Amino acid sequence: MSAHVDAAVHALEAQGAKVLGADLLPQAENVLQFMAHEGDPAAVRGVLDRHFAPSDMLITDHLPQVPGVFVSDMDSTMIGQECIDELADFAGIKDQIAEITERAMQGELDFAEALTERVRLLGGLGEDAIQQCLVERIVDMPGAGTLVATLKAHGCKTVLVTGGFHQFADPVAERLGFEKVVGNRLAVGHGKLTGGLVGDIVDSSVKEAVLRAAVEASGGAASLATGDGANDIPMLVAASYGVAYHAKPKARAAANGAIDRGDLTDVLRLLGIPEGEWA
Repeated sequence: MSAHVDAAVHALEAQGAKVLGADLLPQAENVLQFMAHEGDPAAVRGVLDRHFAPSDMLITDHLPQVPGVFVSDMDSTMIGQECIDELADFAGIKDQIAEITERAMQGELDFAEALTERVRLLGGLGEDAIQQCLVERIVDMPGAGTLVATLKAHGCKTVLVTGGFHQFADPVAERLGFEKVVGNRLAVGHGKLTGGLVGDIVDSSVKEAVLRAAVEASGGAASLATGDGANDIPMLVAASYGVAYHAKPKARAAANGAIDRGDLTDVLRLLGIPEGEWA
């Protein structure tokens, strides 16, 4: 490790940064903290990626603090699945829908158009498939419950915001302890999905607006956002700490934090919350 640290320090200084220190944080296990000034954040990220990737990192211009607001994506962030893909499996069209999902998450397709098309393909599927999918397929990401509970214990307001569906997000939020849910809603008629949605679509602009509104309601508190896809980018950028969780390249590049190796409890480590204070 020391050789990597020395090499990284030299590389940072070659980029124009003045490194003030590189030490393990005493209160957070296995967290290496670099302190520097006059460095370009993108250049700093590049150096750290070259010497430590894959890694979990957070690049800020101040010592991290416990946020007053936490807004998170759901699919592939708080849970390990993409709900619409799993639901499509019950309709026998998972491969077809999963391809559209992947391209949308990579930022290759307009999110609203991609969502509308995928939902249309689910038309006629029995409503009971939702509950079956929830029970059989949907699993919390490791560390999700601990992350939410710990932040709430420290006075943080929590919001689950998803381009997915309330039919999944509401029970997931209740299980994990989120205080508010914002998402889309699948339209149902006569016990079957109609192939449409109820109300306006929750897209990247809505996710960002939800975060900004929560920050304003909290008096300008520091904010944390977690997400993994292109649809999360505006929210990740707007947050004080935008952490891309095992994310697609565009989302990771846009955020000032990333979890590439660990689980969601590593967000707590990056914030400097010692394990003895986890809920």
